[in-house]
Amino acid sequence: MERRTFERIGREVSAVGLGTWQLGADWGAVDDREALAVLHAAADAGVTFLDTADVYGDGRSERLIGAFLRERGGDGPPVTVATKAGRRAARQDPAAYTLDNLRAWTDRSRRLLGVDRLDLVQLHCPPGVVVSSGAVYDALDTLVDEKRVAAYGVSVETCEEALAAIARPGVASVQIILNAFRRKPLERVLPAAREAGVGIVARVPLASGLLSGAYRHDSAFAPDDHRAYNRGGASFDVGETFSGVDYADGVDAAAEFAALAPAGATPAQTALRWILQQPGVTTVIPGARSAAQVRANAAAAALPPLDAATLAAVEALYDRRIRAAVHHRW
Repeated sequence: MERRTFERIGREVSAVGLGTWQLGADWGAVDDREALAVLHAAADAGVTFLDTADVYGDGRSERLIGAFLRERGGDGPPVTVATKAGRRAARQDPAAYTLDNLRAWTDRSRRLLGVDRLDLVQLHCPPGVVVSSGAVYDALDTLVDEKRVAAYGVSVETCEEALAAIARPGVASVQIILNAFRRKPLERVLPAAREAGVGIVARVPLASGLLSGAYRHDSAFAPDDHRAYNRGGASFDVGETFSGVDYADGVDAAAEFAALAPAGATPAQTALRWILQQPGVTTVIPGARSAAQVRANAAAAALPPLDAATLAAVEALYDRRIRAAVHHRW
């Protein structure tokens, strides 16, 4: 597995990580045994970066990762666990991002993960005013000084929020949606992050599964799966579900994308390889619901780079089928 470095903190992680939202909630049922099998398969495949959040299953994802860390012990290379904080409150109130609350939120995560210090804590898609608040970063600096957290970053919805976070000297990472159907971060965010030495964590890399080519117009999703209940943005930002792409349009565009996959690569692996080729990406965090999925995702790091013709075809597909609907929104 290729390793890449978060420059501001000198921490090396696998180029392909694992997103664990699906192990907590909102993607249909995954029992504890299946979740732990996914985590162990990821580690066996060389994955050393796990992304979670305190709100995933209201702590279930963190608890499972804590159990995995205990089971794993000191075997293998060190695993970096990045969690997120700030979205357990029913209403996203900028006034809630105080030192006392950040301390309480991160203390809960430390307890559930079973660690003395969090490797990386990220503000979890907070209101834009929070991303620009000096007081919030002062509070995060205090958590570092108190050794509650080793480093901090910001998970954002928009490119403008990403740029605001990158400008902060203490920010180690920015997590943003980046995939073949969400290309806007290539324009300014990735270049700015490279110049500043800020790591980029690419999330929703398969557009909620669309880019795997597995779904059809009549595919059904469980009622507790956000791909069923959040298509209109009823529960959280609609850009988190299918990357904001209309489902029917996305299925058609994904079929065209699948046809671009080179010999020996699945559409999902091609989508991950595309992200890994973008200068400035530190790690990409596909989710997985089975050990087979996590192994296939990890294998994308070993694929040859996509050639110029394939890259051009991916860009043309985006311009023709996706750009008008999403590019201006995030």
